[in-house]
Amino acid sequence: MRRNRIWSASLAGLLMLSSCVAASPPSRLTNYVGPAVTDELAAPRLPLSRPLRAALVVVADRSAPDSSPALPDEALARVGELLAGEISRGFPLVIEQVIQLDGMAPGRTPPAWTDLARQQAAQHVVVAVLSSTEQEYPVSLFLGWTTHRQPGFRRDNWSLAEAALIDGATGRTVLRAEGRAMASLESPTAPGISQWYPVIYLPRQDPERRVRPPSYDEAPLTLRVVSMEQAAKRLAGNLQRAWVEQRDLELASAPRF
Repeated sequence: MRRNRIWSASLAGLLMLSSCVAASPPSRLTNYVGPAVTDELAAPRLPLSRPLRAALVVVADRSAPDSSPALPDEALARVGELLAGEISRGFPLVIEQVIQLDGMAPGRTPPAWTDLARQQAAQHVVVAVLSSTEQEYPVSLFLGWTTHRQPGFRRDNWSLAEAALIDGATGRTVLRAEGRAMASLESPTAPGISQWYPVIYLPRQDPERRVRPPSYDEAPLTLRVVSMEQAAKRLAGNLQRAWVEQRDLELASAPRF
């Protein structure tokens, strides 16, 4: 009997992990900037001028069949400003403009980034593509720390923020990086226990962090914004690490006299 319980628990954990992997948004960046260069010798080198003045283009992509509802313009602007601040902090990039674009329909040609750089008088363009998926399922919610349970549901959001640093003169991609995040919204089936719910969890935080939405109606939007903000912060950090790694590779390959 004990072995059966252990097997059931392991199977439940495996199914949960599989559903998380399946729901994770697939990359959309290549649809906008092309595939990554695998030949290190053919890859563009980091610019020598400092700081780099760039325009940040925030693209809301919903081309995946299971994409989450799009963020409103105000929420998208908030994520863009957050990302611009995170990139400009401690990084040789200065984001001078933040531009919002709708995602492309399948089969369409991506924008000409050199034209956009010229219009914005920017040396470089940072193209940030935001996408997310959601999954909702029934759960039992506990009231406070008691054993009393209430029927409810959980909504998991997986957010992906990808970015490419593009040379405004040549249109070539210099760097690329991504950041992923996940957040969960728990709500009772019948409202009225606002002392505990709705609540948003950030499970990858240490310690686990909770966010209280302003209302039941605004909880789904708050979930998407919170999750995407976490993905944007991770993207900025990974973009900085990609810069350092590329610089180290170039220094190591430089001729020595």
